[in-house]
Amino acid sequence: MALGAERSVMYLVKAIAFIAALLAGCVRALAEPSARVVDFETPLSRPQPLQGYLRQPAGAGPWPVVVLLHGCGGGAEELDRRWGQRIAGWGYVSLTVDSFGPRGLKNTCGNGAPVDLAFDAYRALGYLVQQPYVDPARIAVLGFSQGAGQALSSVERGVLELLAPNKFRAAIGFYPYCLGLNGTMTVPTLILIGELDDWSPATECRNMVEGRDDWGISRHQGQGVPIKLIVYPGAYHAFDRQGLAAPVQYLGHHLEFNPAATEQSIGAVQDFLKATIGRN
Repeated sequence: MALGAERSVMYLVKAIAFIAALLAGCVRALAEPSARVVDFETPLSRPQPLQGYLRQPAGAGPWPVVVLLHGCGGGAEELDRRWGQRIAGWGYVSLTVDSFGPRGLKNTCGNGAPVDLAFDAYRALGYLVQQPYVDPARIAVLGFSQGAGQALSSVERGVLELLAPNKFRAAIGFYPYCLGLNGTMTVPTLILIGELDDWSPATECRNMVEGRDDWGISRHQGQGVPIKLIVYPGAYHAFDRQGLAAPVQYLGHHLEFNPAATEQSIGAVQDFLKATIGRN
């Protein structure tokens, strides 16, 4: 075959591959539920209603639901694209809470979060159980960093969980700060964290899961619903954030994307949700 003909064939193959990839992306985009902003509360209860990004599978349902809580840096919209879209593609309703926008907050990493944020997961839950497309018996909460602490606190035996009229059925925390949690969970709980995390140390989560706590407030081992802890070797804080492919130092802590840990965590979350709240 002449050199010119070979090049033409090569270009044609590349063009076909590009078009196929483009079409596949379009098909995925059409299949995945799009996000819409919803209000949880009326303006009577706060200057601006609490809001979130909702993705709903096609069909009447009722569907199982995952409530997502962002970290101290905010980024609810990015979290919706990163995890809310993926979870909705698995056949769940996903609701990513924006705890910062309605409050006019930008960042709480250096000065701590308002106490009121602790109730946002249950505010979202209260909204969801009223929706006809939601199965109120199959709602889980999933948080990241600061949001992971909120998620775990929402299902830990205590005043917050006790007084809530509606209950979560499962909880997942990505790299939470475990020191101060007593680990007496009321529902199945999954914690995913990096071995090299210097912001939310894995050792503290191990201590909590094993019934040990440096603050002296631990449960006795065997109390509460068992917690599943997965520690990823070589992974740092925020290991699932693709935007951190180049490591950064933030407030003295190492943040870095880890593709292997991310891929494994996706499978772990999918399996855990299927085992705890199922899917239609």
